[in-house]
Amino acid sequence: MKFDALIIGGGAAGLSCALVLGSAKDKAYAKDKQIGIIAHQKTSHLQTALFNNVLGLNPGTTGKSILESGKQQLAELYPHVNQIQGEKVLELTKTENGFIVNTNKNSYDAKLVVVAVGYTNLMHIKGLEVFVEPHPRSPIEKERIWLKNTNHFIEEHLYVAGSLAGWRSQFAICSGSGAHVATDILTLWNDGKDAKVHDKIDN
Repeated sequence: MKFDALIIGGGAAGLSCALVLGSAKDKAYAKDKQIGIIAHQKTSHLQTALFNNVLGLNPGTTGKSILESGKQQLAELYPHVNQIQGEKVLELTKTENGFIVNTNKNSYDAKLVVVAVGYTNLMHIKGLEVFVEPHPRSPIEKERIWLKNTNHFIEEHLYVAGSLAGWRSQFAICSGSGAHVATDILTLWNDGKDAKVHDKIDN
């Protein structure tokens, strides 16, 4: 299967990135793009999170419920975004035009890859080792990591979002990071012209 953009990780950053990319489906520059998300969530910090301090979320909302409702929201609003369930990414292999993404079950061809998994040192995706460094905003004793980047951009065809991009592990920050990457990709698809997607209430 071939993708124009493939997101690795189904947490706050990954789902936010997928939602923004999916919402551009009616734009000329994005309507024919193949978008996918490998929605692996077992190691997401959202599994044990409880939110009382996030704008727009009812106090007491759990991260686990957001993981489920996020996938449902993506499926209902933007069903053209391919949600790949039950697979874990093992390796990225660089090609002339992007990457081959190998999981424990399949291989995918992607022009762009967004890595949006957690920032623990348990993150082992072969092919990313050269970019791994100690996390700049986490105490050294916690052994958190980041993928060295500049404004989410690692190298051609490769982006990182969320805490793995060097941000603090805060829900709103990680969600915003994923949305940021999505608008960068939309801008790229729009021949470098600034691109973002807003829905508005009709008056």
